[in-house]
Amino acid sequence: MTAIDFASLSGLELMRWVQTERPADIPSIGRLLGMRFDEVEHGRVVISLDTRPDFANPLGTVHGGIAATLLDSALGCAVHTTLAAGVGYTTLELKVNYIRTAQTNGQTLTATGTVIHAGRRTATAEGKVLDEQGKLIAHATTTCLIL
Repeated sequence: MTAIDFASLSGLELMRWVQTERPADIPSIGRLLGMRFDEVEHGRVVISLDTRPDFANPLGTVHGGIAATLLDSALGCAVHTTLAAGVGYTTLELKVNYIRTAQTNGQTLTATGTVIHAGRRTATAEGKVLDEQGKLIAHATTTCLIL
């Protein structure tokens, strides 16, 4: 693996690097959950994962934390695509609305995050998680602090 100076990459460049390279030796929540960066563009990111039995809640369906993590990742990464090199962010607030359950049988869940506002100190984004049939599983908004 070639050494990369991450601080020299814009947010969009870094997200595209993650999309294409995604080194298996770098621990991340994406690696843990099996997230795939399907689309990365300025102000918009699409991330998907395949459900599995490990994602189950006590009722046997996908735990809401999986959808929340998928949304936090998609929305936060969408915000990151708008940032200059060396600028970071952190989630200040994440509001998730759960619409329906998802099954743990290997179905693909896809989250789309889109930036609404990217300012000097804060950014906001919105997004949704859809199942393979295009049914809405959850939707969310976020506010991020620009660091």
